Amino acid sequence: MRINKYVALSSNLSRRAADQAIKDGRITVNGIVASPGQNITTQDELKIDGLVLKLSELCTIMLHKPIGFVVSRNGQGKPTIYDLLPKQYQHLQPVGRLDMDSSGLLLLTNDGQLAQELTHPSFNKIKRYDVVLNKPLLPTDQFKLKQGVPLNDGISHLQLNGSGNKWQISMAEGRNRQIRRTFEQIGYQVKTLHRTTFGPYDLGALAVGKWQTINKTDII
Repeated sequence: MRINKYVALSSNLSRRAADQAIKDGRITVNGIVASPGQNITTQDELKIDGLVLKLSELCTIMLHKPIGFVVSRNGQGKPTIYDLLPKQYQHLQPVGRLDMDSSGLLLLTNDGQLAQELTHPSFNKIKRYDVVLNKPLLPTDQFKLKQGVPLNDGISHLQLNGSGNKWQISMAEGRNRQIRRTFEQIGYQVKTLHRTTFGPYDLGALAVGKWQTINKTDII
C-alpha cells in the first residue's frame, strides 16, 4: 500500500494532507523518516509526530441534526451532536458544519479522503437548504443574490428556487454561516435553515436526532 493512503486511512487526514505530512518529515516507518511514494505493509509500524498510526475500519454516518446542538466536542454548556451518537461513533469527524441554529443533514466520517472529496471546491458537491426568511424576498434582491453578494471573505453566489419568504438554496461553497451572512448583507434575516442534501445524498425520511450508516459509494 502507498504510504499516503495508509496515513489517510489511519488518521483524520485527507490524502493531500497526508502527502504534506510525509514531506514535512512527520511520518516515520519503523523508526525511519518516511519517503514520499514509499510502499508499506501492515507489518510496518508507522507514526505521526511520534504517535502510532493504526488502520481502523472506515465508517461514515448521516445525522439529522436538530436545532440547538453544536457541531463540536465541547459545547461549553450546550448540547453537542456527539450527545446524540452511541460511543462507537463518537470518534467520527463532521464533514463541514451546521451552526447551532440550523438543522438537517450532517455527515460524519473517519475517512479523510472522503471528507476531502466532499468538501474541496474542485469536486463541486452541491448542497441544498430550505430557508425561511423574515419577509418576502423582493425581485430586486433576488437579482442581487443571483449576481453575487460581496462579503468580507469574497463574493457569495446562491442559486434560488422558491417565492415569498420560503426558498430552496443550492450552493457548492461552504463558508462559515455563508447563507445567513449573505441575506443579512441585503437586509434580511434567516429565520430557519435546514440542509436537505449534500452531493447526491438526501436526508429523506430520517427522523430528527437520528442517524444511519452509509456507504462511501452512496455519496461520491
